[in-house]
Amino acid sequence: MPEDNRDRGFFKGLAMLASMGIAMVVSTFIGLIIGIYLDKYFDTKPWLTIIFLIFGIAAGFKNIYGLTRKYGL
Repeated sequence: MPEDNRDRGFFKGLAMLASMGIAMVVSTFIGLIIGIYLDKYFDTKPWLTIIFLIFGIAAGFKNIYGLTRKYGL
């Protein structure tokens, strides 16, 4: 049965890494899409895109920090 625990740990780590990657990419793209939409609406190209892209990246890092705390790293 020790192999079963080792496999379970491997898949738990793999799931953690996948969720971190997905959290980073999704939050970055959401910030980018919001920035592009607001730039078109207010005609402020490229400033709101840059600002919301930075917000999205920051949110991604916050999500990664939260996931590392959740998984006990």
